[in-house]
Amino acid sequence: MKEKILQILSELRSYALAKKYDISLYYHEEDSYLMRFANSAISLNTNEHLIRLEITAHDDKKRASYEMITDLSKLEEMKQAIDNAAEMVKHVMPLTYQPTIPTYSKPYIDESAYDSTLASISNEEKLAYFNQASAGLETGEIKLSGIFSCGANTIAAINTRSEHPIYVKTSDAQITTVLAHGTLKWEITAEQSAQQKSDLNPDALHAELVFLLNHYQHDTPQQIPLGKYDIVFGTAATADMLNFMNYIAHNGGLMKRGYSFLKEENIGQKVFSDQFNLMDDPTRPETFPFGYDIFGMERKPFSIMKDGVFKSFTWMQDDADEFDTQPTGHTVPHISLVMQGGSHPVNSLEELVSQPRERDILYIPFLHYMNIVNPSKGIITASSRFGALLLKKDGSVVVPYNVRITQSLLDIFGDQIAWLSNETTAYNTSQSYGARNPSSIIVPKFMQVNDLEISHSNSSY
Repeated sequence: MKEKILQILSELRSYALAKKYDISLYYHEEDSYLMRFANSAISLNTNEHLIRLEITAHDDKKRASYEMITDLSKLEEMKQAIDNAAEMVKHVMPLTYQPTIPTYSKPYIDESAYDSTLASISNEEKLAYFNQASAGLETGEIKLSGIFSCGANTIAAINTRSEHPIYVKTSDAQITTVLAHGTLKWEITAEQSAQQKSDLNPDALHAELVFLLNHYQHDTPQQIPLGKYDIVFGTAATADMLNFMNYIAHNGGLMKRGYSFLKEENIGQKVFSDQFNLMDDPTRPETFPFGYDIFGMERKPFSIMKDGVFKSFTWMQDDADEFDTQPTGHTVPHISLVMQGGSHPVNSLEELVSQPRERDILYIPFLHYMNIVNPSKGIITASSRFGALLLKKDGSVVVPYNVRITQSLLDIFGDQIAWLSNETTAYNTSQSYGARNPSSIIVPKFMQVNDLEISHSNSSY
């Protein structure tokens, strides 16, 4: 299939050259599979195969794009789309800056993050996975739900400035298991991300669900008072907050447009905890990385935060062109964020609950419906859900009703960080909407932040 894709792109390039067009081609193909569970039964089992082709025509400062859903057999339709883009570019308004056009000095072919056995895992294996993860946990009141999403993703690019292509193929799986009580309305969940089939471990999910289920069935639920708490965030919560930093922290183009809480004068300044280290590391296969960006720039480990010091903004090529700065190799569907772990030897929920504590600790594994309140101050808001626990200083455990935090990321990742787990793990941040874009963020298994405000506290689940 790779050879067929590259052949078609080469033929389209030759067609554009013969017509004297200046064209860039971006190819995206996905094979997506989804098995969904609800009320302890399969509620949906579906798949789709889609090919998207985006054609961008260039004419000095003018640029026009035409996107289509297509098939490799429809070569003539794709040539017609090239003609359409070339006609469109004649009529658009010029940009206020000179955009860069990709020029690849050599081909880049990467299938190292692709595992065909994961991408095409059978329905029987998915069902067996869920049965093993939930074995013995369902009752008349407690029902299983969740998803098993997997598939393959192919991205390729070529243009009339260079004969060399870019081709990247990845496989991924994202699994979420949820146990929900029909009467009491609480929910607990466990998740897993996989880049290859050997990453799948239903026993790990089962153990996590058993531990949480024991507490949710036997510990006292209650509305907890408003105020400040020492909060331990789980991997999902930490990864989701870091994901928001892509939009309101270190993205150079968004900073220039006033949508960031970091400014140019912050470069070289300590703005976070000295325990906070964040980088874009395309050498980590768990993040479904890109070794080269879409403009052919080689991507290497890139420091964003070092010991709390803000090191650099990330710059996509087009933003760099518009704001007259240098690109940093970040014109990719997603970057490969890695947050370094710390030194605290707590790496499982059992260890977290059993460790001695001088104060109450609120454990929040997931942040639900997170959104931005004020991007210029880094303020986000979200509520707890799916398995929160209040670990009392006397050693007992309480099940808290949902709470809401409205806080600045400058505080959450600032000097109030008490400790980070010494082990890290990949958390899948892939979205279910739009073109398939498998992504994950590597984070410490737990992060404790002291004295964070709880702004709302529910009176029930």
